[in-house]
Amino acid sequence: MTNILFLDIETVPLYPSYNEVPPQAQELWEEKTRYIRAETSAEDYYPRAGIWAEFGKIICISVGYIRYLDGRRQFRLRSFTGEEREILQAFSALLEQYFSGRHHLLAAHNGKEFDFPFIARRLLVHGLPIPQKLQFFGKKPWEIPHLDTLELWKFGDYKHYTSLKLLAYTLGIPSPKEDIDGSEVMQVYYQQQDIERISRYCQRDTLTVAQILLRMKGEPLLTEEEIYIMKSDK
Repeated sequence: MTNILFLDIETVPLYPSYNEVPPQAQELWEEKTRYIRAETSAEDYYPRAGIWAEFGKIICISVGYIRYLDGRRQFRLRSFTGEEREILQAFSALLEQYFSGRHHLLAAHNGKEFDFPFIARRLLVHGLPIPQKLQFFGKKPWEIPHLDTLELWKFGDYKHYTSLKLLAYTLGIPSPKEDIDGSEVMQVYYQQQDIERISRYCQRDTLTVAQILLRMKGEPLLTEEEIYIMKSDK
């Protein structure tokens, strides 16, 4: 488990409100969402724009990894916040410096459908190189070094979706009292401008991914004494 980097990302729409979206981008948004939003207007649907890399951006990446110090297990958590380009550069540097070996893996919940491709797409938007661990070109599925707790829970039942919160509850994994949920991130970011609150939420989900994988592997869950939160990079 010491070869795994657990992660979670938080994203928001590129603009605080639909009125601030450039006219051409508004047209593209209306076209993109025409069939999925049904009777909902493009403006009312805009708060969901953060789930698409073409219309959203990353505001926080939280990572965690297990290490042993003098035989004692420790889970180290840290977050990257600030301007998106800086977040991506710092995260990429971490990957290349500490998690670029062939034995290293990335783990997230629904990471294969959301977190990993979203990061790669936003790197391209900023003209930044994509780290080897996020390279998909020319690779067979089993050659991509990613673990996805959602995929593992499906056991081949690919029509099955289970949220991180529900999976943690089902597996009996205790979770700290929730401060916010994903639907509130945009408001907390743009209106309250409380990135620390979002960072804590993101770290909690990263920890939960690690706990789920530990449960799946039959290993003891992390205790509060084993969790160490490092100073966030801003």
